[in-house]
Amino acid sequence: MKYFIASILSLILSSLCFAEPVDLVNLKPIQVAQNTYFVQGFPEMGSSKNQNFISNAGFVVTPKGVVVVDALGSPALAQKLLSEIAKITKQKVVAVIVTHYHADHIYGLQVFKKTGAKIYAQELSKDYLNSDAARQRLESSRVDFAPWVNSSTHLVAPDQWIKSEKTLTVGGVDFLISKVGPAHTSEDLMVYVPSESVLFVGDLVFRGRIPFVGNADSKGWLASLDRIEGLKPKIVIPGHGAYSPSPTQDIAFTREYLRYLRESMGEAARNMDSFDEVYTKTDWSEYEGMPLFRSANRMNAYNIYLSIQGE
Repeated sequence: MKYFIASILSLILSSLCFAEPVDLVNLKPIQVAQNTYFVQGFPEMGSSKNQNFISNAGFVVTPKGVVVVDALGSPALAQKLLSEIAKITKQKVVAVIVTHYHADHIYGLQVFKKTGAKIYAQELSKDYLNSDAARQRLESSRVDFAPWVNSSTHLVAPDQWIKSEKTLTVGGVDFLISKVGPAHTSEDLMVYVPSESVLFVGDLVFRGRIPFVGNADSKGWLASLDRIEGLKPKIVIPGHGAYSPSPTQDIAFTREYLRYLRESMGEAARNMDSFDEVYTKTDWSEYEGMPLFRSANRMNAYNIYLSIQGE
């Protein structure tokens, strides 16, 4: 009897090991203007369960093709986005504009590249693509986000480097691509579509969760937020969180968070005081209930602390 039970358990475990992964992620495009849509990632850390669907991507339908902004965090997600686009229009994706080369925005690029879409990114993306950090991040992602990111997933360089400003016109629709960084990254781009009054800002704006600071230039980032407001778009599509029909109000959250980090860490950083002590003494009550506070806030504060020392 014991042998029989052990055999049954072994068969069950074997079937679990070789079972197809459960796909629980659905992409639902949200229309924000006449021809503009976006999909909203989850306000959580990337995982195998969510297929690294933690960032947004958007697209604009024109009479001569579809322009996509950002490519999501896995090839599987990009394929799903293509399928959703096909439900809305018969037009093919002809261009993908990358706001910055962070993993959750780029691992789907190979899917769009395969369909013939032309990829645009800021010229300083070369530094990331040629870095050990990019290769190491991809290796760890193949483990952390398996099987959705795997050995077949690879980094994709753009077809055209954006050096300053560029107007891409597709089907009579202008896409004003602007170099913004260094801000959130060194290679930030934003994309304004005047006919839609929609501005894609990547991770220059976060909504509904704690921002990710990483190695950001916080001074440059704050300046970029002023520039975004100056365009006076009706709609802002951030890299994370819901779209904003009230840009001034929603930009304020990212601005005030960055300012608070700089103010709370600044004196200690300049005086070379203990980071642990100043972090513990800082009042985080305004932010501690938000998604990703535990995952990101301490790291954000430390990165700001270090960057101020280098200013």
